[in-house]
Amino acid sequence: MKRKNKVIAASLITLVLVGAVGLKLAFTENNYIPLKNQVTSSVLPNNEDTKQTLPASSSTSVSTEAPSTEQAPETIDITKLSTYVTPKYMSDGYYRKEFKNGMSIDYWIFQNDKNVTKQYKPDSNILFDNSSKYTDVEGVLTFRGNNYRDSASWGTADIKEKKLEIVWTQDIGAVSGVGSYWPGAGWTGQPLIVHWPKATREAMGIDSEFKEKDLVEVAYPVFDSNIYFLDLETGKPTRKPIYTGFSIKGTGSIDPRGYPLFYTGQGMNEMDGKTGPFTYKIFDLIKNKLSYSIPLNDPIAFRTWAASDSSAIVDKATDTLIEPGENGLIYKVKLNSKFDSAAKSVSLNPQVTKFRYRTNIGLEYGIESSAAYYRNLMLFSDNEGGIICLDSNKLEPVWAYNAMDDCDSTVVLEETKTGASIYQGNMVAFRGENGQKPPYNCNLRKYDVLTGELLWQYDVPSIFEAYIHGGMLSTPLIGKDDISDLIIFNIAKTKNANSGLLIALDKNTGKMVWSKELDTYSWSSPVSILGKDGKTYAIYCDFNGNMNLFDPRTGALLDKIYVGGNVEASPSIYNNMAVVGTYGKKIYGVKIK
Repeated sequence: MKRKNKVIAASLITLVLVGAVGLKLAFTENNYIPLKNQVTSSVLPNNEDTKQTLPASSSTSVSTEAPSTEQAPETIDITKLSTYVTPKYMSDGYYRKEFKNGMSIDYWIFQNDKNVTKQYKPDSNILFDNSSKYTDVEGVLTFRGNNYRDSASWGTADIKEKKLEIVWTQDIGAVSGVGSYWPGAGWTGQPLIVHWPKATREAMGIDSEFKEKDLVEVAYPVFDSNIYFLDLETGKPTRKPIYTGFSIKGTGSIDPRGYPLFYTGQGMNEMDGKTGPFTYKIFDLIKNKLSYSIPLNDPIAFRTWAASDSSAIVDKATDTLIEPGENGLIYKVKLNSKFDSAAKSVSLNPQVTKFRYRTNIGLEYGIESSAAYYRNLMLFSDNEGGIICLDSNKLEPVWAYNAMDDCDSTVVLEETKTGASIYQGNMVAFRGENGQKPPYNCNLRKYDVLTGELLWQYDVPSIFEAYIHGGMLSTPLIGKDDISDLIIFNIAKTKNANSGLLIALDKNTGKMVWSKELDTYSWSSPVSILGKDGKTYAIYCDFNGNMNLFDPRTGALLDKIYVGGNVEASPSIYNNMAVVGTYGKKIYGVKIK
């Protein structure tokens, strides 16, 4: 599905609907269906003040303690997995895998635009550690923070008043397309926040007053084609915005080694009367200029739509960037990067490998979500409704699952003593477009990372709208610390075109713990921060322009403020400061008091 259409419609409607609407609490009981621990919800109930299927203080038997990090992770040999399927080489120069669940996948590998599928051998071994080891510097450097996509926050917050306060704002612009208007920041649109090492800060092209400051910088690409750089403390610009040429509506990435490199895709290729190609861009933050770009209007791709909303991940050890595209290709880029802080220089000599695939469930091919990584495994969802696990070294599919509808929500990965799993939810899109009659459900699911086995499913009724889809477009909030038994989903358009649902499920069983019926829907991903009092607090933003502070243990609303217009973008948090851009054409710095 072209995200372009979805955002255009949302932009136009936002110009009319800017008022704040109240919240209601609602809860639903679970009905089990016989598929291991699978559960499904009935239709949403009548409004009630409060009711919970588990006590607020309860904790299930699931362990969320990560394995010891003292021992280095080992590469997973996919051929030894119990569900491994041997690929068949086809005469047309590609491999095919046929899985027992009815899914099949054909795939190709290209280098220098030549088919090297049969002879491909990786030149290095990608092996991610757990999410706490992703970055060498403090901050939120990619969508949802790391390779597990499990946190858009950094640090702890000293929260006493449980209130939100706008500390600063930064004006940003808008662009127009053919019959469309794109103001501020859109989906997924998460700001990046980085506490730069001293050597990097002194080498970078920032204003002189920030050279000696212990700078925590906000880097934020938005609709108006600029990447804004701001001092987190004051909101003051730290350097001139970098103009990228065309709108960005996904989330960028900053190099996790603390290198002054900024990576970003492109959301559209026509604006304000001009058109151009889609490219993936890498910027040098010393010179504040474009260093390298990858053409995305690729003749190798099956799909001509070539936007890139996904947020890249960089493997520090192998100097490799991986970026999925809406053209259906996955770009594996050996950066060959060098950073010399003393010489104030950073350089690249990228070598690009392309992975192309098609499945037997559709013809959309694109990837709008961001991929998660477990050791050498890459896990992602696509526009066909495929949930796919890929060996990032061999570029060989491990398993595939048919989620039955478009999946733009990024998978969230969790590793426990009992294994690794991912959580994901789908949209209500193809089912309505293909003439399937309602009712429709947004399917919330948990899968085993190694086998693709469905561990549980929870269904939430959602409606179909052609341009602004319902279901799951945000990314789940995975509970840690005092809420380590919970996984929280934000579902759009549940009872009608305006409503939504915030729902917490037990990670182990898939049972509903609490739910909050919302009078306005949200595509924004909720984010949590641990308070110094040992309690976790969370924020979600919505279509009516509210930023909401809530208790993720119970769903209780603690505070809310108005931030100028529809918030499709997802906030990031650094200690007590939350940052997000909105359709109100501003970036907001908000203190959690």
